[in-house]
Amino acid sequence: MAKQINVFAQNQPGRLERMTEVLLEEGINIRAITISGAEEYGVVKLLVDEPRKAFEALQREGFSAYLKEVIAVVMDDRPGGLHRVCRVLGESGVNIEDAYGFVFQDRRTAILVVEVERLPEAEEILRGRGLELLSDEELYAL
Repeated sequence: MAKQINVFAQNQPGRLERMTEVLLEEGINIRAITISGAEEYGVVKLLVDEPRKAFEALQREGFSAYLKEVIAVVMDDRPGGLHRVCRVLGESGVNIEDAYGFVFQDRRTAILVVEVERLPEAEEILRGRGLELLSDEELYAL
C-alpha cells in the first residue's frame, strides 16, 4: 500500500528549507507536496520515491512525521475525471478525508492521491467500478 509522509512543523521561515535539505541529503525525490498552514503550525504532506527512508531521516532530524497510507487513483485528464472518482466513493459511503492531484507527463493522465477512512474497502470499490489504482512501486517511480 502506498504511503505519504505527513509532517507537522512550525510555521516559520526556514523550516521547509530544512525539511527539503534533509530529503536532499538522503537522495529522496519529492513527487508531490501540499502545505497547509495555520497560525503557528502547518502540515506538509509529501509523496516521495522512498517514503520509509524519508520518514526515518525526518524523524532523526527532529521533525514530527508519520507515514499515512493513501490510494493513488488514475484518472483521465479531462472534464469529469475527478467527478467519476468522487461519485464512486460518495455513492459507496466512503468519505474522502484529504486529497491532492497532479497531471502525469503525458498530459492525458492525472493521478489523484486520496486519504480515506476505510482504505481496503475503498480500493476494492474503486477497482470494482473499473478504476485503475497505482501500486506503491508504480507511484514512487513516476
